[in-house]
Amino acid sequence: MSNNYFIIHGSYGNPYKNWIPWLKKQLSKRKLNCIVPSFPTPYKQDYESWSKILKAYFEIGYITENTTFITHSLGGIFVIKFLLENKIKVKKIITIAGFNNLEFEDDMNLYKSFYLDKDLSDIKLYSLERISLYSNNDPYVPQNDAENFADSILSGKILVNGSGHFNEKYGYTEFTELLKYV
Repeated sequence: MSNNYFIIHGSYGNPYKNWIPWLKKQLSKRKLNCIVPSFPTPYKQDYESWSKILKAYFEIGYITENTTFITHSLGGIFVIKFLLENKIKVKKIITIAGFNNLEFEDDMNLYKSFYLDKDLSDIKLYSLERISLYSNNDPYVPQNDAENFADSILSGKILVNGSGHFNEKYGYTEFTELLKYV
């Protein structure tokens, strides 16, 4: 169970939306172990409830130094905070439309507990590689904020033009470009 791939959805997401089912299938075809936890959202969406779920995977040995996290939206800062707080080392983190400390028009209580108001560069101690994919027309995460987030976690930056929020609304039921980085 050492080479696990976790796909972490974002706010209002689940394991069955957007490109997540397609990616899980692609990784399974490659004989890779892929885990897609379901986190409560929007009801009971907070860092504490999400981290309890991820901690259970860690405690049974599914999160190791060979684990790769592939995150969408809020999932990015969630995983960064989880690894920093628990001092857990992993192989790679891929963030898609990642952000930290953004203000949204819906209930800010859905996001605040995930945010970190500190230097995130220590994530380099807990992840060998970080890659951030983001778009120039994301209606939720402006390109500048996505780039600042990538810089804050010392991540490689990949701009995918015209991809919106990388969700079904923008045609993302598959995400072939992502396979290059997994």
